[in-house]
Amino acid sequence: MARIQIEVPKHFVFKTELSVYVGHLNYGNHLDNALLLSLVSEARLRFFKSIGYTELDIEGVGIVVSDVAVQYISEAFHADTLVVSMTPNDFLPKGCDLVWTLHEKTSGREVARGKTGIVFFDYTHKKPVHVPASFVEKVNRLPLA
Repeated sequence: MARIQIEVPKHFVFKTELSVYVGHLNYGNHLDNALLLSLVSEARLRFFKSIGYTELDIEGVGIVVSDVAVQYISEAFHADTLVVSMTPNDFLPKGCDLVWTLHEKTSGREVARGKTGIVFFDYTHKKPVHVPASFVEKVNRLPLA
């Protein structure tokens, strides 16, 4: 049976720390697989904010999530601090991937890795648009995290 394999880049341009709260846990008392994506969404919002954007205003256009691939590696538990590393790559005319990893801060143990496909979107006209060139230029100038 085929399994998803996410290739992780050697370098990331953004890192943030997030706590695992009781609301993130499932009946197994560890981080719920679906709620992991809520942590990744928070990291994505922080990434855009760190470079002067919101998800609704990146050079005058927004984004929509087009797909997500996740590879779960190990459990995370209540009160764990997760370090989320993220970087954009695989740019296409109208979108790119945000590749990310989650590691438990104290041990360095990898919890998950994945990529979130985003499409740049004109919410006024309800249609995908080209990736803003100035966004790509800004991302390419970011220092490594």
